[in-house]
Amino acid sequence: MNLHALRLFHVIASTRSVTRASEILNISQPAITAQIKKFEKELSFSLFKPQGRGITLTDAGEKMEQLAKRLFAVEQQIEQFAHDYHNGTNGHIRIAATYLPAHVLLPTWIAKFKQQYEQVEMTITTTNSSDALKQLLNVEADLAIYGGLPEEYPDTVQTEELFHDELWFVVAPSHRYANQHVSLTDMMKEPFVMREEGSSTRERLLALCRTYSTSAPRIHLQFNGLHEAITAVIAGYGANFVSSLVVQKYVERGELCRVYVEGIHLQNTIAVCTRKNEPLSVAAAHFIQMIRQNPYRKS
Repeated sequence: MNLHALRLFHVIASTRSVTRASEILNISQPAITAQIKKFEKELSFSLFKPQGRGITLTDAGEKMEQLAKRLFAVEQQIEQFAHDYHNGTNGHIRIAATYLPAHVLLPTWIAKFKQQYEQVEMTITTTNSSDALKQLLNVEADLAIYGGLPEEYPDTVQTEELFHDELWFVVAPSHRYANQHVSLTDMMKEPFVMREEGSSTRERLLALCRTYSTSAPRIHLQFNGLHEAITAVIAGYGANFVSSLVVQKYVERGELCRVYVEGIHLQNTIAVCTRKNEPLSVAAAHFIQMIRQNPYRKS
């Protein structure tokens, strides 16, 4: 079908005037009339009929007008979508995030982002550090927001550090080590409540023990969620090694206490990871720019 002729028909049908259509389209009236006649011949039926000094639609023309109106309305929607997508006001961002950014940072970041880019869809998957990077590399996620020490993928992953936070040993207030200074050796004799294998913080603790040639921690309870692990420690069992961002408020409220392990001052890296040499969507680039400007502010 000749879409150009259909567009001419649509404008004439909307205005009920060849003269007005000629002005809108900046095409001479004879040229429009000739193309409409050719279009009617192609369709094998008439679209217009005379009415007084003007024209009106035939029955077939009225049905064609309804269909053309829907078609060109969809065209406008497509044009608007392309414009919005190009400007980052539309699209879909898939994020794989480790527990810390997913539960402590992303809710604030996303709320701020959505205030400006309401039409951008966002899907967030919370997982451990190993799986977050796997999702990124398998193109199942556009971004990986990482808390910990990311594995090295020098040829495939671009990592941008946003900021650092401290890693703390914490216990319940009733624990004998609450607010005390102890050695790493003594601390490792305590039962630990930790996340599952693959958790970045758990791997940091194991690496710490190897560095100082200390026995590995006794992990007596293991949870897939950090909230559950923290709740068990608050209830009075064992110790946890965790980001200060996660437990700071619990410590301030007196529900948990720090244990100061002598000579140990570790930091956690919060980073955003993308696939190297692969352009981001405009919406994803806007999101990264927003979190660069608002990485984290303590309350």
